[in-house]
Amino acid sequence: MIAIRDHQDTQAFAQLFQYFAPRVKAFLMKSGANETMAEDCAQDVMTTVWRKAHLFDPARATVATWVFTIARNRKIDIIRREKRPEPEDLPWGPEPEPNADDIIALEQDSKKLRDALIQLPEKQRILIERCYFGDLSHNEIAAETGLPLGTIKSRIRLALERLRREMDTTTD
Repeated sequence: MIAIRDHQDTQAFAQLFQYFAPRVKAFLMKSGANETMAEDCAQDVMTTVWRKAHLFDPARATVATWVFTIARNRKIDIIRREKRPEPEDLPWGPEPEPNADDIIALEQDSKKLRDALIQLPEKQRILIERCYFGDLSHNEIAAETGLPLGTIKSRIRLALERLRREMDTTTD
């Protein structure tokens, strides 16, 4: 690595490449990359090793540590890039207008939900309203009300079960 860093020695790089490229590919495949992605990424890693050889410092890391750190970082970059939607995958333009039947069904469901909420015991209804309409977390509700977190969670769970039952019985 020193010969590559200090003299851009291509023979030293060829040896380094022969040794590390298959190991980097195997490392990437063990990390979940498919063979094609691992091969491409390993090539990219070794290119980076050549281009950034001047940054290698044997006092800070071994050659293996340096190469595999580059590989790990490259893998993270690829994963991030894959999870980011491309512009053509994003929805563009206005949403289509819902049809009248969908609007009526939504209004009926909303009325059923309002009626079901009114029928909940007040302690449960207040927590449901804070959680779902006030957009508060269970921890925030506990801090606000002084109730134990377990009580908050139990009351919300019971309230949701009641609401679910009420919504199911009114739709049958």
